[in-house]
Amino acid sequence: MSIFWLVAFIAFAVGEALTVGLVSIWFAIGALGGLACAALGGGLWLQISVFVGLSALALALFKPLSSKLLKPKISATNADQVIGASALVTQTIDNTQAVGQVKVDGQVWSARSAYDVVIPEGSEVRVRSIQGVKLLVEKL
Repeated sequence: MSIFWLVAFIAFAVGEALTVGLVSIWFAIGALGGLACAALGGGLWLQISVFVGLSALALALFKPLSSKLLKPKISATNADQVIGASALVTQTIDNTQAVGQVKVDGQVWSARSAYDVVIPEGSEVRVRSIQGVKLLVEKL
């Protein structure tokens, strides 16, 4: 049985090395426990219990920590500050002609209507989102 646990450990370790996130390291730890139990002469039921128990324990203890460490950090940019802000249309917004500009906080942006309606120059709009370098706006 020791050979089985050694092969299982190697398989889980290789699987972990081939993935980006922590996927099978928990089972590699459990397989090491099963290998140790087999080396000490434990029965098959005990080896399987040690494998399942150690795998579950490793998952429970380290998954929250690893999730926090591996989570990508998203930082807001200055451009995100215009979302939800009011803007003044400085050039008529027409999605079919791909034209339109708004002025937000003293900056001029290319703009498109969020609902495919023509918004005339001089109208007040609210910024819904940013798509590339264009603001998607809705008329107030």
